[in-house]
Amino acid sequence: MTRKCIVALALGLLAAPLPSEAEQAPAIPRIGMLRTGSPSDRPEQIEAFRKGLRDLGYVEEQNIAIEFRYAEGREERLSDLAAELVRLKVGVIVASGAVAIRAAKQATTTIPIVMAEVGDPVRTGLVASLARPGGNITGSTILGAELGAKRLQLLKETVPKLLRVAFLWNPANPSNRLHFEDIQLGAKALGVALQSVEIRSPDGFDSAFTAITRERPNGLIVTADPLHQLHVGRIIEFAARRRLPAMYLLRENVEAGGLMSYGASLLDLYRRAATYVDKFLKGAKPGDLPVEQPTKFELVINLKTAKALGLKIPQSVLSRAGEVIQ
Repeated sequence: MTRKCIVALALGLLAAPLPSEAEQAPAIPRIGMLRTGSPSDRPEQIEAFRKGLRDLGYVEEQNIAIEFRYAEGREERLSDLAAELVRLKVGVIVASGAVAIRAAKQATTTIPIVMAEVGDPVRTGLVASLARPGGNITGSTILGAELGAKRLQLLKETVPKLLRVAFLWNPANPSNRLHFEDIQLGAKALGVALQSVEIRSPDGFDSAFTAITRERPNGLIVTADPLHQLHVGRIIEFAARRRLPAMYLLRENVEAGGLMSYGASLLDLYRRAATYVDKFLKGAKPGDLPVEQPTKFELVINLKTAKALGLKIPQSVLSRAGEVIQ
């Protein structure tokens, strides 16, 4: 072979498109996850969602990718973060909490939105109805507000001399507002005085704790607001220091040292969120998929915390507990 032929052959090989250029692999679908908290806030929920995806045959970075956006407790950032996910052209947005869901809804009317956890999406104006949500949103409800009176009743059974309860909530959260309304009705029916304690920002905890200390309630109910959950360790520590029996919505709070919780299994709901994602990626329309209501509710009690509070849990309450932490 002559030198000219060799040079021509080499140039031809260099000019030939590489396999990756000639036939690129199709882009894998990307999922956006919008959360009010931080990466360290309830990571077990993210793992439950990932497990749900794995059970459906998805493997991260192989046939699916997840774009996480955290507001770090600053709800005013959610709108910008939602808009960022829209610009990334994600295939689905999974949002946690009413404020994050509303931010996603305002950012897009076309990208499917999965509600991973929200109180009452109808009363908060997120969907038209549970059976036919319409628009681009569906998912799961935790029935947070509707169980408010039940939580107060369980706390009163646990603390028979319960006369005054502090209710820790965030008025900026539509689901919290509904929860407060339900708690008010329950308190009136049970003859329990209710102290409303509002926390709207991270710097509001100290004044809230001062207000509770001043009013001296003998019970506390804490909502599942993302801001409060980001700082729930401070709340649990305060309740322990004031020897205040506290009811939470989330079992994770009891595992962290809270006294008791009653509510839906959020880990189940996050696994279910993966099912919605799968359906959307396969072409389903959000407005045609009903909003699911939880079928499993958990009463979780921490006996170690009860002992530290000098509180004996009645057998009538213990017998209804799905889990008792020793």
